[in-house]
Amino acid sequence: MRKTVFKWHSVSALLALIPLMLIAVTGSILVFKVEIDNLLMPQNMLVEANQNTQRKSLDVLIKTVDSSFPQHLLGTWELFDNKERSDAAYLIEKSSGEWFKVYLNQYTGEVLSQPVTLTSDITDWLVSLHYTFLLGFSGTVLGFVFAVILLFLAISGIILHRQFWKKLFTLRFSAARRVLYSDVHKFIGIQSSPVLLVLAITGGYWNAAEALHELEEHIDTEHVIFQQNQFSENLSFQKMLNETPKHIGGFEATYFSFPYEENKHITFYGEVPIGNPLISQYASVITFDRNTGQKLSQYDIRQAATFNVVLDTFRRLHFGNFAGLTSKIIWCVLGLSPLWLAITGLYFYLSRTRKRKPVGTNVHLKAETPSHYY
Repeated sequence: MRKTVFKWHSVSALLALIPLMLIAVTGSILVFKVEIDNLLMPQNMLVEANQNTQRKSLDVLIKTVDSSFPQHLLGTWELFDNKERSDAAYLIEKSSGEWFKVYLNQYTGEVLSQPVTLTSDITDWLVSLHYTFLLGFSGTVLGFVFAVILLFLAISGIILHRQFWKKLFTLRFSAARRVLYSDVHKFIGIQSSPVLLVLAITGGYWNAAEALHELEEHIDTEHVIFQQNQFSENLSFQKMLNETPKHIGGFEATYFSFPYEENKHITFYGEVPIGNPLISQYASVITFDRNTGQKLSQYDIRQAATFNVVLDTFRRLHFGNFAGLTSKIIWCVLGLSPLWLAITGLYFYLSRTRKRKPVGTNVHLKAETPSHYY
């Protein structure tokens, strides 16, 4: 049994070596995506406002963006009111259906950038590389496959080192290099296994969900690109925003979407006081009719089934932002462990392969069994 697990652990690691290294490096960088964007694009990301400054009316902001970029339709919108970070509006180009992003100062109404594609900014490009390998739908499916492999590697590694606690902090520095690398491999693997399990499960779920969405929504039906916004010009988005706390107590909107597809309406996503740090900032939802502005439905995470609550925690668990800087640093460091596991594991594998090769005409080195190293 142990030899079989070791064999499949090794084969899986070799097959997924480069993709998992790529996912690990980009993922660790993206833990600090907002901080990197603030550093590289302060003119777009940051605004200055005192605590008494109020946001401009959402109707004014929407009209400003819509009139500034007539070749685009309104898609979605990120809302911020921390007096530091700018809003971001996501637009759809009428001629191609491609998505763009533009930043604006929600306190002055000033548009801070021209529309750029969702891979123009370096961190947005890294997001696409991390989740899809820049391969679109095919890359999304591949991302799911490699997440499953990572999950298997984490579980099989725990099985192989099920008695790890006996020598958890033991590194035999004076031993042969292959033995030291084996110790380092085990040490890193065991220390990072809880985080790797979380990342594999949550990342695999998101890629699977995205792939299924694409299959359901676009493959068998013709994708329609509208030439005008699909909501009544008489609607007041600010009024709908003001009404959201009346429908869900304590609701604070963080994001909303326009009806950019058929049968879609205006939907606000937000957070509510719940006391669970793992609940995302998009957990509760309120939908309004795109023609009348009347509320159609609401979803309060505080009243949701346990299964749905668990699914919602996947977002913060994957991004590692549930405990501020502390959890981000832990996720960044341990999320990088597949890189070091790949390096030490590859050295270990090559060393073991060389040991199997004959030396001279009459002398053969005995192939070591997995238990010798593990």
